[in-house]
Amino acid sequence: MDSDTPRTTPLKSAIFDDNTLSEIRRAASTGIYDIRGGGAKRKLPHFDDLLFLGASMSRYPLEGYREKCGTNVTLGTRFAKKPIELKIPITIAGMSFGALSAQAKEALGRGANIAGTSTTTGDGGMTPEERATSKSLVYQYLPSRYGMNPDDLRKADAIEIVVGQGAKPGGGGMLLGQKISDRVAEMRTLPKGIDQRSACRHPDWTGPDDLEIKILELREITNWNKPIFVKIGGARPFYDVALSVKAGADVVVLDGMQGGTAATQNVFIEHVGQPTLACIRPAVQALQELGMHRKVQLIVSGGIRNGADVAKALALGADAVSIGTGALVALGDNDPRWEEEYRELGTTAGAYDAWHEGRDPAGITTQDPELAKRLDPERAGRRLANYLKVMTLEAQTIARACGKSHVHNLEPEDLVALTVEAAAMAKVPLAGTNWIPGGTDNPYS
Repeated sequence: MDSDTPRTTPLKSAIFDDNTLSEIRRAASTGIYDIRGGGAKRKLPHFDDLLFLGASMSRYPLEGYREKCGTNVTLGTRFAKKPIELKIPITIAGMSFGALSAQAKEALGRGANIAGTSTTTGDGGMTPEERATSKSLVYQYLPSRYGMNPDDLRKADAIEIVVGQGAKPGGGGMLLGQKISDRVAEMRTLPKGIDQRSACRHPDWTGPDDLEIKILELREITNWNKPIFVKIGGARPFYDVALSVKAGADVVVLDGMQGGTAATQNVFIEHVGQPTLACIRPAVQALQELGMHRKVQLIVSGGIRNGADVAKALALGADAVSIGTGALVALGDNDPRWEEEYRELGTTAGAYDAWHEGRDPAGITTQDPELAKRLDPERAGRRLANYLKVMTLEAQTIARACGKSHVHNLEPEDLVALTVEAAAMAKVPLAGTNWIPGGTDNPYS
């Protein structure tokens, strides 16, 4: 070729991109599937694709900081004798002792307590530190039954039956052997240092009729005092919410695929389930058809990051939201101060997701006693409380701008969508039009 002839830049395949090629090579080399923590990393329709219509001429805004805007929420008003009263509509999702260090679990309890909200145990049972620092503690009842005992059920303020998780609906969790310390092994009745996989379904029931029996059993154990939550992954939200309500749930927790996890197959995280934004409206429709919207509370989780996300979830019909990854970052996870050590692990701050390996430099997703010492539960708890405070203030500010005296008064009418996909999923108009793609009729009726 003549040296004066311009060269064209080689074009890489859009399908077989660098990440795909790297994964093929890794699979061919190891013969095992990839396991990681965190949530979906692919770009999906999310709350950023929605905008609020602030009040102007046709709506009257509230004066910021002079006119009240309520944020309280009560969970479990349907059957429980003692519903949970929270000051803010932001709760802490279930993250286990085992996946997290004892210091991290204590910090979550401290931060939630300062902010006036609840935290959740996760798989593997309840630690004394967590119970002592959490005014409102939700006990997760999972298929594995690890650490489960009636005494701890009675100590909890609510019970959450986990049917599915957004990062892996239809799949079970993992806890690799390097994180099964003496204490974790004792709590879970497991051998130390041996990989553990949680079951994908409960061993003693196979459907909603059995779930109803299980809920009644748990109510009897707790003398009907504790609210019973049912957590479902974002797969078939209309039907799963309807069946949960018919089985007797006080609260439904709906987790979209942007929700995180401590460890599961990467193929689950990226290719199973639906985006959080796509799950909320069908869930609300199910509650409305049953005459149970606001009677059975709906908690939405999966990718909640800030007060705007909170406000948008509430506007679409949720009663509260739950955060996991954001809470860990607030505690100090993926902090650039540990960049040198993240690089030694082959990653970087902001991208670290090898939580299952137990080598977290921040001392959060580890059982290594030396690493765990790096996390000061009191300081980390205050950081979490600050984060929750800012999220709440942001949600209040938006609600006031829309003329609402309580964050629960936000509604779909306050929203428009920036993309056709988001408009169809959230069932709100595309900005600048009155068009809702796919129509407004309930496709499930």
